[in-house]
Amino acid sequence: MTERRFISSGSRFESVMGYSRAVVDGDWVHVSGTTGYDYGTMTIADDVAAQTEQVFRNIAAALQQADASLDDVVRVTYYLTDASYFEVIAPICGRYFAKARPAATALICKLIDPAMKIEIEVTARKQG
Repeated sequence: MTERRFISSGSRFESVMGYSRAVVDGDWVHVSGTTGYDYGTMTIADDVAAQTEQVFRNIAAALQQADASLDDVVRVTYYLTDASYFEVIAPICGRYFAKARPAATALICKLIDPAMKIEIEVTARKQG
Protein backbone atom coordinates (compact mmCIF):
# COMPACT_ATOMS: atom_id res chain seq x y z
CA MET A 1 0.00 0.00 0.00
CA THR A 2 1.32 3.44 -0.88
CA GLU A 3 1.77 5.97 1.83
CA ARG A 4 0.14 9.36 1.42
CA ARG A 5 2.04 12.54 2.08
CA PHE A 6 0.34 15.88 2.69
CA ILE A 7 1.83 19.18 1.52
CA SER A 8 0.85 22.55 2.98
CA SER A 9 1.49 26.06 1.70
CA GLY A 10 0.90 27.52 5.14
CA SER A 11 -2.28 29.25 3.98
CA ARG A 12 -4.85 29.73 6.75
CA PHE A 13 -7.50 28.39 4.34
CA GLU A 14 -5.96 24.92 4.61
CA SER A 15 -6.23 24.67 8.37
CA VAL A 16 -9.70 26.26 8.51
CA MET A 17 -11.16 23.92 5.87
CA GLY A 18 -9.08 20.85 6.70
CA TYR A 19 -7.42 20.23 3.37
CA SER A 20 -3.91 20.05 1.92
CA ARG A 21 -2.35 22.15 -0.83
CA ALA A 22 -1.34 18.83 -2.37
CA VAL A 23 -1.55 15.13 -1.64
CA VAL A 24 1.15 12.75 -2.85
CA ASP A 25 -0.10 9.20 -3.37
CA GLY A 26 2.62 7.03 -4.87
CA ASP A 27 3.68 8.58 -8.19
CA TRP A 28 0.57 10.78 -8.28
CA VAL A 29 0.40 14.35 -7.01
CA HIS A 30 -3.02 15.97 -6.63
CA VAL A 31 -2.79 19.74 -6.19
CA SER A 32 -5.87 21.47 -4.79
CA GLY A 33 -7.51 24.39 -6.53
CA THR A 34 -4.94 27.15 -6.22
CA THR A 35 -5.57 30.88 -6.49
CA GLY A 36 -3.35 33.90 -7.02
CA TYR A 37 -2.78 34.67 -3.36
CA ASP A 38 0.81 35.27 -2.34
CA TYR A 39 0.82 33.03 0.74
CA GLY A 40 3.74 34.89 2.28
CA THR A 41 1.85 38.18 2.45
CA MET A 42 -1.72 36.87 2.01
CA THR A 43 -2.28 39.48 -0.69
CA ILE A 44 -3.70 39.08 -4.18
CA ALA A 45 -3.13 41.24 -7.24
CA ASP A 46 -6.11 42.80 -9.00
CA ASP A 47 -4.92 41.82 -12.49
CA VAL A 48 -5.86 38.35 -13.82
CA ALA A 49 -2.49 37.95 -15.58
CA ALA A 50 -0.62 38.69 -12.34
CA GLN A 51 -2.91 36.30 -10.46
CA THR A 52 -2.23 33.58 -13.04
CA GLU A 53 1.53 34.01 -12.70
CA GLN A 54 1.19 33.70 -8.90
CA VAL A 55 -1.02 30.62 -9.25
CA PHE A 56 1.73 28.93 -11.24
CA ARG A 57 4.35 29.92 -8.66
CA ASN A 58 2.13 28.44 -5.93
CA ILE A 59 1.49 25.21 -7.86
CA ALA A 60 5.17 24.85 -8.81
CA ALA A 61 6.14 25.23 -5.13
CA ALA A 62 3.71 22.48 -4.09
CA LEU A 63 4.92 20.19 -6.89
CA GLN A 64 8.54 20.82 -5.94
CA GLN A 65 7.79 19.70 -2.37
CA ALA A 66 6.36 16.53 -3.93
CA ASP A 67 9.52 15.97 -6.00
CA ALA A 68 7.63 16.84 -9.20
CA SER A 69 7.34 19.80 -11.54
CA LEU A 70 4.93 21.50 -13.91
CA ASP A 71 6.38 19.26 -16.65
CA ASP A 72 4.82 16.27 -14.82
CA VAL A 73 1.26 17.67 -14.97
CA VAL A 74 -1.14 15.36 -16.84
CA ARG A 75 -4.46 17.08 -16.07
CA VAL A 76 -5.41 20.71 -15.41
CA THR A 77 -8.70 22.43 -14.67
CA TYR A 78 -9.02 26.20 -14.97
CA TYR A 79 -11.77 28.08 -13.12
CA LEU A 80 -12.32 31.63 -14.39
CA THR A 81 -14.78 34.20 -13.12
CA ASP A 82 -15.13 35.86 -16.54
CA ALA A 83 -14.90 34.26 -19.99
CA SER A 84 -12.97 37.27 -21.32
CA TYR A 85 -10.04 36.31 -19.07
CA PHE A 86 -9.37 33.22 -21.18
CA GLU A 87 -7.63 35.21 -23.91
CA VAL A 88 -5.39 36.82 -21.27
CA ILE A 89 -4.42 33.65 -19.43
CA ALA A 90 -4.15 31.23 -22.39
CA PRO A 91 -0.64 32.31 -23.46
CA ILE A 92 0.56 32.30 -19.83
CA CYS A 93 -0.72 28.75 -19.36
CA GLY A 94 0.77 27.75 -22.71
CA ARG A 95 4.17 28.99 -21.58
CA TYR A 96 4.08 27.01 -18.32
CA PHE A 97 2.69 23.86 -19.97
CA ALA A 98 4.69 23.96 -23.22
CA LYS A 99 6.36 20.64 -22.35
CA ALA A 100 3.66 18.86 -20.31
CA ARG A 101 0.70 19.66 -22.60
CA PRO A 102 -1.81 18.23 -20.09
CA ALA A 103 -5.43 17.34 -20.73
CA ALA A 104 -7.36 20.50 -19.85
CA THR A 105 -10.78 21.86 -18.96
CA ALA A 106 -11.78 25.49 -18.48
CA LEU A 107 -14.91 26.51 -16.58
CA ILE A 108 -16.55 29.87 -15.93
CA CYS A 109 -17.83 30.17 -12.35
CA LYS A 110 -17.87 32.27 -9.20
CA LEU A 111 -15.07 31.81 -6.70
CA ILE A 112 -15.23 32.12 -2.90
CA ASP A 113 -13.53 35.52 -2.68
CA PRO A 114 -14.57 38.23 -5.19
CA ALA A 115 -10.89 39.26 -5.46
CA MET A 116 -10.09 35.86 -6.99
CA LYS A 117 -10.30 35.83 -10.78
CA ILE A 118 -8.73 32.44 -11.48
CA GLU A 119 -8.22 29.13 -9.72
CA ILE A 120 -6.26 26.21 -11.15
CA GLU A 121 -6.05 22.60 -10.00
CA VAL A 122 -3.67 20.01 -11.39
CA THR A 123 -2.83 16.34 -11.24
CA ALA A 124 0.74 15.28 -11.92
CA ARG A 125 2.43 11.93 -12.25
CA LYS A 126 6.05 11.88 -11.16
CA GLN A 127 8.44 10.47 -13.73
CA GLY A 128 10.38 7.45 -12.47
